[in-house]
Amino acid sequence: MPTIFRKLGFRFFFYSNENTEPPHVHVEKGDGYGKYWIDPVKKDYMHNFSKKEEKQAEEIVGEEQDNFKKKWYEFFS
Repeated sequence: MPTIFRKLGFRFFFYSNENTEPPHVHVEKGDGYGKYWIDPVKKDYMHNFSKKEEKQAEEIVGEEQDNFKKKWYEFFS
């Protein structure tokens, strides 16, 4: 599971066996974990995050959308 980005204590990554799904990124911080679709940015699920952390994570995914998409296609191509 390659880590592709870290910010504000969040770790963004994807699992190497998930190339049959559309581009997405997993996120974790402390006991929290979740998943966002990348294009368009849409929350799939978030567990054990505060509302503030959920908002921060979604903002980061939006800011890094192009970077995350690029890394997805580089890894899975």
